Amino acid sequence: MMTDMREVDLVPAATHRELTLSYHDGRTRRVLVNDQEVPYPDGMLIVSRTDPAGIITHANQAFVDLSGYERDELIGENHCILRHPDMPAAAFRDLWDTVGRGAKWQGYVKNLRKDGAHYWVFATAIPNVREGRVVGYTSVRRKPSRAKVNEYAALYARMRAEELK
Repeated sequence: MMTDMREVDLVPAATHRELTLSYHDGRTRRVLVNDQEVPYPDGMLIVSRTDPAGIITHANQAFVDLSGYERDELIGENHCILRHPDMPAAAFRDLWDTVGRGAKWQGYVKNLRKDGAHYWVFATAIPNVREGRVVGYTSVRRKPSRAKVNEYAALYARMRAEELK
């Protein structure tokens, strides 16, 4: 059960804004966002697995550390707990359409941490197929280049502006 973000978990003394995110399944969630970016550490790989519905079934320590959540807060949650409000819905629609076809998806994603800060990743998501059927997905995230982050931040801002019209 995805819960609303709490003030007690926020970056101390950081100014935040409160937003309501709407998800594809009709749920909403209150998020508290600040403009602090947590740099992606060199040499780190984030790995997670989900079931076919996007519920997290595995989170490596790098994922736990960078997300700011405890492992038990991630396992059993929908992966969209990390959705940053700056991310356009079309990016996630493309991800799900691609892996739904059984193909590999790659892209740049701005993730929301538990404390309201964010971090950027270059993500690769692949379907896990057993006996001909998708049983879940694996995602591996790497450090993105700053040039690509800047490029995608501008693109996503334009896409979000279009979505909000």
